[in-house]
Amino acid sequence: MKASTFFVGLVTGVIAGSAAVLFSTPQSGSDLRSNVKTVSSDWKEKLAEVKFQISDLKKSIAGLSKEAKTEIPQTIEELKVSVQAWQSETAPMQENLQNEIASILTAMEELEKSLVKQTKQSSSEIN
Repeated sequence: MKASTFFVGLVTGVIAGSAAVLFSTPQSGSDLRSNVKTVSSDWKEKLAEVKFQISDLKKSIAGLSKEAKTEIPQTIEELKVSVQAWQSETAPMQENLQNEIASILTAMEELEKSLVKQTKQSSSEIN
């Protein structure tokens, strides 16, 4: 005898025994049928609710995905436009700052030269 045949027989026996115990409980036939119908009805309602929630979830995900496909590129484009506008607005200020920095550097060089001259003159007058 093969092990698979043995296990099939064992499972069949367990199922048959469970059914026999279920139907041989001290309940009237109408009570048993009523309980089976109630449990079956409850499970059907729960299954229907789960199906509805899964369907609702699928719709929400599809809507979110569609919205993301339209909104994200639009947002990125708006950001690009904003950055370009900021760069064009700040370009003249940046140029002015560079000019001012250059003039400050020139003034500092001239000041250093004049200080060197004054130091040389002061030291030659002392000698």
